[in-house]
Amino acid sequence: MSSLPLFAPLFLVFEAWQLAMGERYVGIKQIARGADPREMGPGEGVAFLWSAGLILYAAWVLALLAAPMARVYALCLIGATLVGYPIRRNCGLKWILVVLTIEGAVRIGFLFALSVTAWHHV
Repeated sequence: MSSLPLFAPLFLVFEAWQLAMGERYVGIKQIARGADPREMGPGEGVAFLWSAGLILYAAWVLALLAAPMARVYALCLIGATLVGYPIRRNCGLKWILVVLTIEGAVRIGFLFALSVTAWHHV
C-alpha cells in the first residue's frame, strides 16, 4: 500500500484554510463595500505559501492516480476542480464565494473520505 493517501488530512486542512482565505478576500463584507479582490490580494508571503500549497496539492493528487486504493478519490478531486473552475471563471463577483464554498466543500468531503479509508488501512 502506498503512503500517499495518508497525507489526505494535511490537504484537508489546506482546503479549510483556502475556504477561510476565500471568505477573507472575496467575502460578503468585501462585496458589500464594492472592493475588488484582485486589488487587495494577500501579501507576498501568504501568496507564496498559497501558490506553493496549490502546486504541492496538484502534484499529490496526480501522484494518487498511481495508488490503486486512492485512484477513485484522485479522479473525484480532479473532477471537482475541472467542474468548479469554469463555473468560477464565468460567474460574477457576487457568486464566486458561493461557488468557491461549494467546490471546497465537495473537495473536503472527498478528502475526508480518503483520510478515513487510508487510516483504516494502516
